[in-house]
Amino acid sequence: MSGMEARNVLGGPLEPCSFDPVTGFWRDGFCRTGGQDAGVHGVCVVMTDDFLRFSAQVGNDLSTPKPEYGFPGLAAGDRWCLCAPRWQEAFEDGMAPEVVLEATSLASLEFASLKDLQAHAVDH
Repeated sequence: MSGMEARNVLGGPLEPCSFDPVTGFWRDGFCRTGGQDAGVHGVCVVMTDDFLRFSAQVGNDLSTPKPEYGFPGLAAGDRWCLCAPRWQEAFEDGMAPEVVLEATSLASLEFASLKDLQAHAVDH
């Protein structure tokens, strides 16, 4: 399935999240999910220092590069396809990063409500 065939949480075509760094479960720039993506990497977020610290504290260090996995390490301001359950966890702890709704997969609504995602939408 190409990125243009996937739908976003607003019902439109899924837009790219990031090509620098290149994100997505399939590293194609889109937050497409399904099949092999057990983590549901569907929420396009804008990283913040606070969220990166939170994520590391709960066992998911997103700041440290892991070249063996093709992972560059993230910094504040980077866009990234975050696992929907991780976004919901951060939301419940008051640490949710901002969301790019047009680039967030419809599948994310299995874990987070549209209302909550919209409340954290970034203006771009």
